[in-house]
Amino acid sequence: MAQDQQNREVDTLKKIVYFILLGLFGFFVYAGFVIGMPYYKYQALKSDVKDIARIPYEGTLSEKIINQVFERAQELKVPIERKDIKVTSSDRIVTVKIAWAENIDILGVYQDTLRFVINVKE
Repeated sequence: MAQDQQNREVDTLKKIVYFILLGLFGFFVYAGFVIGMPYYKYQALKSDVKDIARIPYEGTLSEKIINQVFERAQELKVPIERKDIKVTSSDRIVTVKIAWAENIDILGVYQDTLRFVINVKE
């Protein structure tokens, strides 16, 4: 009789530990997603800016590049405005500069501001 009670207590303890570990795993997956998404958006936008800067344009170069970069930033939901995109060109070299910051909050446990800068010369 005492052995059955002890086995039930051990089984209950195992279930509790299992749910705690499952909760921790879920928390770390969520935290990784919250922290990883801004870095993904940064890398994706940087790659797209490089590609856009390589395209030969006719006419007003700066406006076309700004429009394409801004459109791609909106698709990625990067928190920038059109005025944050700086484009200069000289001797067939196009420079595109963008800077922004994103706040992250992981369930109120961890808050931080991530700052990103893209500076592409093509």
